Amino acid sequence: MKVSDTTFEGEAAVELVTDALRLVAVTARGPRVAFLGRPGGENLLLWKPGEYTRGDWDLSGGHRVWVTRPGADECDETYSPDNGPVELAVGGDGVGFTLTGAEDPFNRTCRGFSVRALSPERLEVDNFVTNTGEMLYSGGVWGLTCTVPGEGTRYGIPLGDGGEWDCFSMLMFRRWAGHDGGYADGQIAIGDDMLIVDPAGRENKRMLQAQRGVIAMSDPSRSLTFAKKVSYARGAQYPQGCNMAFYVGPSNFMVEMETMGSEVTLTPGETAHNVETWALAEGADALDDVGRLVGLFE
Repeated sequence: MKVSDTTFEGEAAVELVTDALRLVAVTARGPRVAFLGRPGGENLLLWKPGEYTRGDWDLSGGHRVWVTRPGADECDETYSPDNGPVELAVGGDGVGFTLTGAEDPFNRTCRGFSVRALSPERLEVDNFVTNTGEMLYSGGVWGLTCTVPGEGTRYGIPLGDGGEWDCFSMLMFRRWAGHDGGYADGQIAIGDDMLIVDPAGRENKRMLQAQRGVIAMSDPSRSLTFAKKVSYARGAQYPQGCNMAFYVGPSNFMVEMETMGSEVTLTPGETAHNVETWALAEGADALDDVGRLVGLFE
């Protein structure tokens, strides 16, 4: 496992490389992960700076850290500032690094993430927001990973917790922020144990309460499975009661794999975290066995 300075598409960056995976984060914008894949392999993430914008904000792609706000989880401060230079700190053990973005001058917070190798196939990605001001701040941490689906790529979210009172909740969108989704959508299927998304180019999104906290991308064209896992706290306050979400972009330009931490009140100097475990496994999982997906993280 090795962390070193590098460049990515002409931008200063830092990379973490193991025998099984390579992750690259840029330092001139973000904080952003720009590349995830096998060493020498294709990028699983969308990375197209300047291609998708809203005013001064640039989607760029990759993995990024947003914040949620109680009662208004998609407001302008959700993602702003999101494109300025970041501060890099490399861990003394050489298996991780931290990127911290610029302070938001309005709500006095800084957001960022730490990346640490747990094994050749698994990473810990600790997404965080810190209250840098003198007043209270309330909110949660939202981790969004923009993937590019290949031919036949599917996405799966295990449902329920397998207990005696096994249930889940889902928020569906017909319209949002000038976009049209739809309640009835053939891209999305709900089975007894798994929600399956077969991206077909229609823009849509869903938010879910998913107690197992796993969302997976199964890609037969690249013969791999990428999955993220977070902990779920029963009784905690989540955006719309949901801790996970996905978004299918028009023409499949990306599929976002999203996790949301619980919303808390931060006193000055306090930090909220949304810690994800990332796993990159050989072969495209059939997404028909919840236990097998959960087992990627054991």
